[in-house]
Amino acid sequence: MAVATADVERAPAGPAPVVRRRPRFGKRAWAATWPKLLAIAIVVGVWQICVWLKLRPEYVVPSPFTVFDAMIHDWHSLLNASLVTLKRGALGFVVAMLIGGAVGIAVARVSVLRAAIGSMITGLQTMPSVAWVPLAIILFHQGQGVIMFVVVLGAAPSIANGIIDGIDHVPPILLRAGRVLGARGFTSLRLVVIPAALPSVVSGLKQGWAFAWRSLMAAELISLIPGHVGIGQLLSSSGEQLDFVGVWEAMITIFIIGVVVDAAFFGTADRAIRRRYGLIDASSS
Repeated sequence: MAVATADVERAPAGPAPVVRRRPRFGKRAWAATWPKLLAIAIVVGVWQICVWLKLRPEYVVPSPFTVFDAMIHDWHSLLNASLVTLKRGALGFVVAMLIGGAVGIAVARVSVLRAAIGSMITGLQTMPSVAWVPLAIILFHQGQGVIMFVVVLGAAPSIANGIIDGIDHVPPILLRAGRVLGARGFTSLRLVVIPAALPSVVSGLKQGWAFAWRSLMAAELISLIPGHVGIGQLLSSSGEQLDFVGVWEAMITIFIIGVVVDAAFFGTADRAIRRRYGLIDASSS
């Protein structure tokens, strides 16, 4: 027995475990930024080539540098309009998230509600956002209510469908394990179902924001609120005045806001959740 113990003590140690270190923040930031910068450079280059080829008159399709110069000079009005639009979008999205979340959880957990309104949610999601604007004007006249109505109806069905899909794909073994450990009813929903469905829920929220942003632009293009000019109203007024540079300014601003919001909020949340669930390599992200 003593000999065996000595042999064990003299046995060579195995290879040391490999410890992976996450790249530095600067390196990770550059790795995430340079593809976007390259894409922007390609788009600007193609745009400028189209201007040089004179595919359209230059007053219709101005040079990108002309538009960027105008944006620098008009930054104050663009910023104010963007803040007004973002406030509307954030408020409408929060309301849509509350309504869509409640409806999605109820439909996913109650079979009678699923049979009654499950397909109606998808039907509402497929309706074009602009189709709600005339009804909203009839109900609320011209005002913030029009925009809120359109944004909520545009985003809530998508959020509800994302939650329903996430809950439907929770592995049954997790539900059984939760019941064995005493998680039932609301406790099971809070501790088992929602954490397991979180990746799909975040995906539904991301899609809901996309629908909310599109709905918001449609509402602002049609509904005019004096004293509260949003970026969609700037776009509409520029088109009416045949200010083609102003149209391009507003469209680029709308695009930039959409990309920044997606990358800063939903993209970050999605990566954090996938890393936590082991769906991506934590050392390379």
